[in-house]
Amino acid sequence: MLLAIVFTIIKILIVITCTLLGVAYMTWAERKVIGAMQVRLGPTHVGWKGLLQPIADGLKLVVKEDLTPDMVDKPVFIIAPLLGMVPALASFAVIPFAETFTVFGMEIQPYITDLNIGLLYVLALSSVGTYALIMSGWASNSKYALLGSLRSSAQVVSYETAMGLSLVGPALLAGSLSLRDITLAQQGLWFVIPQFVAFIVYMISAVAETNRAPFDLPEAETEIVAGFHVEYSSMKFALFFLAEYANMYLVSALAVVMFLGGWNGPILPPLVWFIGKVLVLMFFYLWLRATLPRLRFDQLMGLGWKILIPIALANILVTSIVVYIVR
Repeated sequence: MLLAIVFTIIKILIVITCTLLGVAYMTWAERKVIGAMQVRLGPTHVGWKGLLQPIADGLKLVVKEDLTPDMVDKPVFIIAPLLGMVPALASFAVIPFAETFTVFGMEIQPYITDLNIGLLYVLALSSVGTYALIMSGWASNSKYALLGSLRSSAQVVSYETAMGLSLVGPALLAGSLSLRDITLAQQGLWFVIPQFVAFIVYMISAVAETNRAPFDLPEAETEIVAGFHVEYSSMKFALFFLAEYANMYLVSALAVVMFLGGWNGPILPPLVWFIGKVLVLMFFYLWLRATLPRLRFDQLMGLGWKILIPIALANILVTSIVVYIVR
């Protein structure tokens, strides 16, 4: 019993450390990739090829003065960044990174736990993260922050519905809400093939859910000067930044599990397959940011309610009929 607890704590620390390192170096990759797409060099001066730039950025944020404006609601203002970061990290608890393997006769599970309602757990925690944006906008007592949080609330409510509906099809095909069972069900055929429409709906909704370009209206610098986190500085600002990138990793990992076969793949080790697929989807985020302009808010709402949600509902209907007939 004690050994199991120690192993679980070690796995939690490994997952958190790897996620934070992944977040740090995704900021470096983002600057390099977008720089290359815009014929620029990106970071070059801090370390070889600018590889120490994320460390320098982190140190800068830690040592910066932590300003809290007088007019804010201080308890809510302080809690909001934590409420954005903690659910993002906690959601990784049910992500299956690889298949179970044995070392010296001991069975190792390369994931923290396997809940039979793992999919619902992830969706529930992603909804909690929305409160961080709403609370920060309200507590900041600033019109820019309030506008950003209102935009974010409307956007997340709209696209979370489409995202949740797009995940029903793969769950119906697997007959389970456990993310490990869904991965095992794709050993012969990845669900992206029979659920291609749902995959497209999910990817568009995931970009909107994480407030990334071209759906970054809650932070639109040219309109509302960074929106809900305009009054934040130092580590409180850094927590919002970390939460955004951690959520990008989370929705990419969920896409890999639900549509791209999870750890399944030939020749290479399962963990390499899983990480490789996640990084390909993360590149998709950077590509979108470098190539597409920001949508207007009416276009954003129209895309969600008039196109994505009806398509996702139709996909559920068709999938349900097919599953009923086949079984």
